Amino acid sequence: MTEAAVVVRQTRQEDFDGLIALTEAVYPSSPPWTRAQLASHLKVFPEGQFVAVMGDRVVGMAASLIVYWDDYDFSTSWRDFTEGGTFVNHDPERGRTLYAAEVMVAPDLQGRGIGRMLYAARRDLVRRLGLQRIRAGARLRGYHRYAKDMTPEQYVAAVAAGEIADPTLTFQIKRGFRVLGAVEEYLHHDPESLGHAAVIEWINPDFQKAD
Repeated sequence: MTEAAVVVRQTRQEDFDGLIALTEAVYPSSPPWTRAQLASHLKVFPEGQFVAVMGDRVVGMAASLIVYWDDYDFSTSWRDFTEGGTFVNHDPERGRTLYAAEVMVAPDLQGRGIGRMLYAARRDLVRRLGLQRIRAGARLRGYHRYAKDMTPEQYVAAVAAGEIADPTLTFQIKRGFRVLGAVEEYLHHDPESLGHAAVIEWINPDFQKAD
């Protein structure tokens, strides 16, 4: 039997059960997205929510909102950037930054190009909306293996320099993101990163600043 092709499209309400199952597979030790949170994403910013589907199976997702960056501190946590995962702080009137709140791919299909497709959809969205950039907190999935010997800042610097590889941050650097710094206590319930992340940025080459 021929394997179904992967398609990236905007998220729909009928995808919610698949998204919750995907979250449970990717983050088995963390609470999954709730239906209320996913519904809020679609209510406030449907254009910013993407799923990757293979046939009738949800195999990846990317969730985003627009923020006015000056409203936040560099060390702001994921929970505050997303208003507890609801995205009700979405600010398209003032904001010029797409905040990449989530991206994930089914564990059994990683390395198949699905993540690249989701990142491409986000970049296309930023260009279409005329936004300045994408920023995100890249969870440091490999940090738990180095925590005894490195601070989060040292770990991020080593990954950025190509001295060690991190499953998330290295992938994002290869997608054109640059590292702005490390943030402690960015996440909860994440034993791989121990709560730490790197703040990363991709600049829209087509962005035109106002006169």
